[in-house]
Amino acid sequence: MARSLKGIALVVTLGTLLSKVGGLVRQLVIAAAFGVGAAYDAYNYAYVLPGFLLILLGGINGPFHSAMVSVLSRRPRAEGAHILAALNTSVSALLLLVTLLLVLAADPLITLVGPGLSPELHAIATVQLQLMAPMALLAGLIGLGFGSLNAADEFWIPAISPLMSSAALVVGVGLLWWQLGSGITLPAAAMSGGVVLALATLVGALLQWLIQLPALIRQGLARFQLVWDWRHPGVREVWQVMGPATLSSGMLQINVFTDLFFASGIAGAAAGLGYANLLVQTPLGLISNALLVPLLPTFARLTAGEDRPELVERIRQGLMLSTASMIPLGGLFIALGAPIVALVYERGAFDAAAAQLVTGLLMAYGFGMPVYLGRDVLVRVFYALGDGTTPFRFSLAGIGLNVIFDWLLVGGPTPWGNQSPFNFGAPGLVLATVAINALTCLGLLLALRRRLQGLPLRRWGRDVTCLSLAGCMAAAVAWALQGWFSWPQGAVGLVLQIALPGLLGLLVYGLAATAFGIAEVRDIAAGVKRRLRRR
Repeated sequence: MARSLKGIALVVTLGTLLSKVGGLVRQLVIAAAFGVGAAYDAYNYAYVLPGFLLILLGGINGPFHSAMVSVLSRRPRAEGAHILAALNTSVSALLLLVTLLLVLAADPLITLVGPGLSPELHAIATVQLQLMAPMALLAGLIGLGFGSLNAADEFWIPAISPLMSSAALVVGVGLLWWQLGSGITLPAAAMSGGVVLALATLVGALLQWLIQLPALIRQGLARFQLVWDWRHPGVREVWQVMGPATLSSGMLQINVFTDLFFASGIAGAAAGLGYANLLVQTPLGLISNALLVPLLPTFARLTAGEDRPELVERIRQGLMLSTASMIPLGGLFIALGAPIVALVYERGAFDAAAAQLVTGLLMAYGFGMPVYLGRDVLVRVFYALGDGTTPFRFSLAGIGLNVIFDWLLVGGPTPWGNQSPFNFGAPGLVLATVAINALTCLGLLLALRRRLQGLPLRRWGRDVTCLSLAGCMAAAVAWALQGWFSWPQGAVGLVLQIALPGLLGLLVYGLAATAFGIAEVRDIAAGVKRRLRRR
């Protein structure tokens, strides 16, 4: 390719950072305007289907994007334009039918996703789903276009495209807030707020598609015409890659549907999950990109038999780096969850009760941080080995287990009320996901050991245990420091309450992990010391 992997990773990371910041600003505006009220709670149910399609089909590294990159990268530009036009035509025809289905079947679909919703929330969510239905069509066009741009060595626009959605929502909610003022939180304004959220989301998806058109024209890939060509080898190759990949990627999203089903009987749970998930995904997305982008090609280059020892070491490196970075982050979420949520969200309609709900969810997420990223590392090892079937089987098994764990930890809506042996409330949904990810990591490790004819899992397990002990020490120190002192009131006090205990906790973690002899932590510490000496 014309640009180095390091340069591409830098562009993608910077674009991801800007998109995450835009997403955070968007959530701050929504939280201040609606809190966990009816408009945003219903929106989380209405968005699940169009949002699923936007992420699945239109997202970077999604099946449409990946298929286009893999096929168009090996073909001349003129042929790529023909393939893109043919796929735009056929995909648009299929997704127009999906759009029509979402509009006509919105009411029963909302009942399926959220059977425990009140009549008011159900009505708002139904209207929102109908308004956002055209996102199904836009999702396919976005994924195909961005994949074509990446194949043509254009990375900046796809990376920053989520900013369009964030900007549209900020403007839409801001205009409604300017018009209604404090009345935006009144029950009478819930439907208006829900309509604005849905329309702004649709406009954001439209902007994501429009922003790619100038670059496609510049690269000679844009053809504004209908092309019905199913027989072209490139078109057929894209469908051969795209079909199984879409099925595999869609399995993970079914767990989201499951969680919303069980959350529908808990007031504000869906909105709370959205707020807490953003706090988790912001650092997780940045660390994931920085770690996985360079590791995937490294795994792929080490699949030959003679390179097996080096591959094992690289797998260990990926797992240890992901674990070493996620454990302290999870520990700080557990120890400092309350001030983090208060600093980021607690203003306007987002009151103390909403903060308490999101804090519990954020703390539950903290327990699962290591297995979230560890699972992604292991899945990419299997992909590098040319095995997409094994991760798919574990994803499929995870769907059934997710239903079982959700029922055990939360319960579900029944004619006899919310039935559950252990009712942890909304945090139980997150803990169920954590359990699934932990079992998936264990299963993938055992399958990989069998595939590679041996892995030093006992030694790796010892190192992970040491890192976990160091993380517990860091979390205990941070929790004790933020609880024992009387911090100033206001935003400045919250910043101090997070920063000082957090920094001390990270210092304790680094010292403990280094003392335990974890090679990767020792190397990171040595690199930091060298940089400090240079300055």
